[in-house]
Amino acid sequence: MDGLSSVQSRITQIQALVGSPAPASSTGATGATGSSWAAVAAAAGLGGTPTATTASESSVVADAQRYLGVPYRWGGTDPSTGLDCSGLTQRVFADLGIALPRTAAEQATTGTPVASLAGARPGDLVFFDNSSSRAGIDHVGVYIGNGQMIAAPTEGETVRVQPVGSPTAIRRVLPPSTGASATTSAPSLSGVPYAGLFASAGAKYGVSPAVLAAMASQESGFNASAVSPAGAQGLMQFMPSTAAGLGVNPLDPASSVDGAARYLSGLTNRFGSTSLALAAYNAGPGTVSRYGGIPPYAETQNYVRAVTSKAEAYA
Repeated sequence: MDGLSSVQSRITQIQALVGSPAPASSTGATGATGSSWAAVAAAAGLGGTPTATTASESSVVADAQRYLGVPYRWGGTDPSTGLDCSGLTQRVFADLGIALPRTAAEQATTGTPVASLAGARPGDLVFFDNSSSRAGIDHVGVYIGNGQMIAAPTEGETVRVQPVGSPTAIRRVLPPSTGASATTSAPSLSGVPYAGLFASAGAKYGVSPAVLAAMASQESGFNASAVSPAGAQGLMQFMPSTAAGLGVNPLDPASSVDGAARYLSGLTNRFGSTSLALAAYNAGPGTVSRYGGIPPYAETQNYVRAVTSKAEAYA
């Protein structure tokens, strides 16, 4: 049975056990669902303390499938009473002996970035910024391959398989030793100027070397002596005040790349996605916060698109 058929079979099994999901109105103020679901969950082996196993792509997908049909519960971390999106992903990886932070925004800072859905592997986490009222990650699912994910969608629904669509960010939590294919290895920057600096800084600060290389290409065309009309300097085009605040010598390639990787890592942790971090690198973090996302500036929007496209090409 292939992966998708297995998922569908599991959905049918859960639905047969549970029947129709309990309506949202059956959830009390604390979010606890009725005892019927708890009984079914226990019968299905979804209660109690899980036994940790060796984590791999297939084991992540298989474990996520165990929770298909579990009711959504905001703030939920216990499958016997319900799960929210990050509660689901936290539980899946905890079952396999890997600790994740509690919220989707925090989880979006774990592991290593994946440049695009084309490079995603089963078991990767896919993140979304679905709120127009504030910037940052607010939803997460487990990628299972073929453009599909397992996620806990929203109130009144259950954990289910659904199309990924266009994720804001993708992170790989599984370590390289889990036997993933060669496509999961670090991007090849062969022939790219300063490739060694991008690789070492990326590993040091947990950011993509391909993104750093794409930024340098977009910022300065890999010219370590470049100075813009506005006064930005060097390979990564730091303004003097920003460089001073980071303790960076912008005209020294090693210092410039190290500072850019450190700065980008901090911005990613703050805003929850690479695209918002890139926007903040270009337009300033205060601007991204003020607009609640990528600001409506053609320069910044073009910058994010160009860097993302180049990073995908390098990857």
